[in-house]
Amino acid sequence: MSATQSQAGSESRWQWENATAGAVAGFATVAAMHPLDVVRTSQRRSGLQFSNLQEHCSRRSNHCSPRGTLSVIFLFTSPSTIFKGLKGLYAGFFPAVLGSTVSWGLYFFFYGRAKERYSKSREGNLSAGLHLASAAEAGALVCLCTNPIWLVKTRLQLQTPLHQTRPYSGLYGAFKTILREEGWRALYKGLVPGLFLVSHGAIQFTTYEELRKIVVDYKSKGRESTKGNQLNSIDYAVLGGSSKVAAIIVTYPFQVIRSRLQQRPSVEGIPRYMDSWHVMRETLRFEGFRGFYKGITPSLLKNVPASSITFIVYENVLKLLKMSRRND
Repeated sequence: MSATQSQAGSESRWQWENATAGAVAGFATVAAMHPLDVVRTSQRRSGLQFSNLQEHCSRRSNHCSPRGTLSVIFLFTSPSTIFKGLKGLYAGFFPAVLGSTVSWGLYFFFYGRAKERYSKSREGNLSAGLHLASAAEAGALVCLCTNPIWLVKTRLQLQTPLHQTRPYSGLYGAFKTILREEGWRALYKGLVPGLFLVSHGAIQFTTYEELRKIVVDYKSKGRESTKGNQLNSIDYAVLGGSSKVAAIIVTYPFQVIRSRLQQRPSVEGIPRYMDSWHVMRETLRFEGFRGFYKGITPSLLKNVPASSITFIVYENVLKLLKMSRRND
């Protein structure tokens, strides 16, 4: 009985170690990469609204027409524009840090639980399909828990002086305003494409796990004893970045749809888009298929290194936690 309790306690501690390492990794990633996330979100927004922004900027300055990634970065950082210098690149930073820390902590916790459950009857060896199922399960649970935080983050990043509505004062103020003006259901706008985006994490983590096996097997050749600990930070960076590229290419259109659905309604309270199908029709009509990949360049520039940072920090923090547990 005591042995069973000891094993259960060890498993529980291992799950919280995963959650802690994931939360630290999420915080570090956002702290390093948030400015490019602002640029990416701005490029993904409605083409019509962004055209108005271009027109406004052209009247204010001869050098700030945000047609590409570098132009948008200049738009946000130039003191002569409406975005007040570098401060614009950190719009929505607090909800982004909160959302990323909570999301990654929960994701690694749920992912570890799911893998443990599936591996009990399989001697610890999981197939690619079970890795996919574990990641999808974790992603769905995290999406339901954190959608309100990501909605507020998106709106804080997208608000500019061009909005006729009164700007949100911050994270708490945004929550209060949304609940008062639109009701609690508004906090879950974009949930449907968000649930489709569960496939993003599933593809990323499955790719990561399968590539990790290949690299470990390759490094283990010619060595009689191995514990799978030969991987270093460079390996984690390459594995994390490669898996992210695969996930972005497949699922990016769903991110565009979600971002556009989560935009704040006009001053009359009329939303720009009614539902996901409306977003798809309007995007195809006015921008074509390429509209679903608007902003993918800053997305790759931000998310590929961000994914590398996430897995470097996660794997190394997890190693430290395991070492401290052994020392205890």
